[in-house]
Amino acid sequence: MFAVLISNSVEDTVSIGSRVAKRLKRGDVVALIGELGSGKTVFTKGIAKGLGVKDSRYVNSPSFVIIKEYKGKIPLYHFDLYRLEKPHLLDSLNYEEYFYGNGATVIEWADKIRELLPKRYLEVKLSVIGENKRRIKLTSHCEEGAKRLTKQSKSRLLRTSCAQ
Repeated sequence: MFAVLISNSVEDTVSIGSRVAKRLKRGDVVALIGELGSGKTVFTKGIAKGLGVKDSRYVNSPSFVIIKEYKGKIPLYHFDLYRLEKPHLLDSLNYEEYFYGNGATVIEWADKIRELLPKRYLEVKLSVIGENKRRIKLTSHCEEGAKRLTKQSKSRLLRTSCAQ
C-alpha cells in the first residue's frame, strides 16, 4: 500500500518528514529515492526534527563519510549513498548493525542497495513537480506498515512503523 502527499515548500517537506518520524521505532528503515535536488536531505531533516535531534536544521548529507549518527529520542542513522559505486562496499561499515540496530535508519539513494535492504522498510520516493513543489510517495514494504499507512493516510496522520 502507498500514500501520496504533495509538498508545496521546504517547510512542508520537513513537516511531512517530522510526522513520519513520530511513527518510527527502533529498527525501522526509511529508504529515500529521488533524483538530485528532489528533497531527500530536507525530508531527513524533518525526520531528525521529529525524533528530537537537537539543531536538526544542521543535518546535512554525509556524502563523503557515507553515514552520520544523530542523538534523539532514538538514534538516527543517516546514510547517503550518492558516491557509493558498488553495494558490497557497505560491508566494511557493518551496515546491518545499523539497519537492525537500536535506532531508525534513513538511507538517501537507497535504490543503489535495494538488494541489501531489509524485507521490512518504508520507501519514500520524492519527485520534483515544481520549483519548490514535491510529490512524496510513501510505500510500506511490510504488512503491518501497509495497514497503518492505508488506515491513516486519509487523516494524513502517518503510521509507518515496520519494527517487529
